[in-house]
Amino acid sequence: MSIYITTPIYYPNAPPHIGHAYTTIFADVLARFSRLTGHKIFFLTGNDEHGLKLQRIFEEERIEPMKYLDEMADVYKRYWSLLDISYDYFIRTTDRYHEEVVKHCANELYKKGYIYRAKYSGWYCVSCEKFYSEREYVLKNGKPFCPIHDKPIEWIDEETYYFKLSDFREYLEDVLNNRDIVYPRSYALEVLNKIREEGLKDVSIARPRNRVWWGIPLPFDTNYTVYVWFDALLNYISGIGYLRDMARFKEYWSNVHHVIGKDILWFHTAVWFSILKALDIEPPKKLIVHAFLINRGLKIGKSSGNIITIEDLMEKYKSSDSVRYVLMRVFNLDKDVEVSTELFDSIYNSELANNYGNLVRRVGVLAIKKSKGIIYKRRIDQEIADKIESCVNKYMDYMEKYDIAQALNTAMELSREANTYINDVKPWEKAHPDKELYTLLELTRVISILLHPVIPRATAKLSELYGFKITNPRVLEIGSVERFNVIDSPILFSKIK
Repeated sequence: MSIYITTPIYYPNAPPHIGHAYTTIFADVLARFSRLTGHKIFFLTGNDEHGLKLQRIFEEERIEPMKYLDEMADVYKRYWSLLDISYDYFIRTTDRYHEEVVKHCANELYKKGYIYRAKYSGWYCVSCEKFYSEREYVLKNGKPFCPIHDKPIEWIDEETYYFKLSDFREYLEDVLNNRDIVYPRSYALEVLNKIREEGLKDVSIARPRNRVWWGIPLPFDTNYTVYVWFDALLNYISGIGYLRDMARFKEYWSNVHHVIGKDILWFHTAVWFSILKALDIEPPKKLIVHAFLINRGLKIGKSSGNIITIEDLMEKYKSSDSVRYVLMRVFNLDKDVEVSTELFDSIYNSELANNYGNLVRRVGVLAIKKSKGIIYKRRIDQEIADKIESCVNKYMDYMEKYDIAQALNTAMELSREANTYINDVKPWEKAHPDKELYTLLELTRVISILLHPVIPRATAKLSELYGFKITNPRVLEIGSVERFNVIDSPILFSKIK
């Protein structure tokens, strides 16, 4: 089966932080797990390179736009390489082909009568690139503030072009009610309730060029540029070949999975589903929405000033696997998670270093000492085999529900079982503990396979050092390895103070 996985595309007004990494690593874990279980994957990420927020950087710092954007694209690519993000294509909304798709779609909607010109007045957050209604913004000392960025918002009054979002109310209510697209379901109900309580108003999809010149010209009126959100959402279809390679587009779009944070839920449901319907394109197969990382009571972000940097985590934990693991271990779809370096330290030491890392080291040392690293197939006790099967089944269930944190917890449960087993059977006291060592190596193999989508480097390294293959956990055969060949006993994760 072909699966298409996307992240949001990110504003390159600063380097990525762990909020970006949180989303992107999660999408990467889904991609790696899907590849491991036999699927053909196309994984898209990239940068959103238009809009007023970036334009103001260019103006204030007197920077040539494309020079800045090229440099920032390289910055994001370096970070994603650092974190082992296995994307297939990095899209940029300044790509010529993407701009052609945006213009084509705007023209199509205009010809169909879904776009019209009228005056607009409203409160606008430049950081969100979004208009806020009275119900949405918050008041501070009598002034409207953005609820996400905690910044004053601006009043804008201008001529614009609208998209007839209101025409799609019945369609949206049907999709959100009756199609299992938005996950968890609570987010679909949130959008549905907002539509029922506030109605569905038409949305501006253009900005006057004399105010926002950094954008794609509106094809039917070049005095305007395309609104950055309308432009950005279309990356999901341009990035997979819409118009240019319709065979590939149809193959992957039928099973597209968008990964987003909850702060951009409205655009990715009410607005995006309606645009797709207007273009006669099916809605995505799945929209997976996650909650926020919180630090000092606020969503982690550049505007909040509470960023935990990727560099700090890499310096402390010494590997991409470690950073990936601690972020995924706290991953939550529907509840915000308060994080700190103390929490990450505790997870790293107790689970990666003490639990899994210690098991790997002990088993390797014993295999080399007792059997010169060569361990042939032996019968595994049924009780151990049953525990392995139970944990694998639980793990698969959690992964299919996108509950990465509990999937990791299940792998660590099995690792704790293995540590208990080694303490109980005491292979160091036996002259020929090949049966016990085979069981321990088999436990280590299975645990490593379950952890592989999250810590791919460490598990791939171990598979080479212990002589096993990383295989599909969906069809895992317990006790199938004919011979383990342990050539080293690595310290995969060193405990930190």
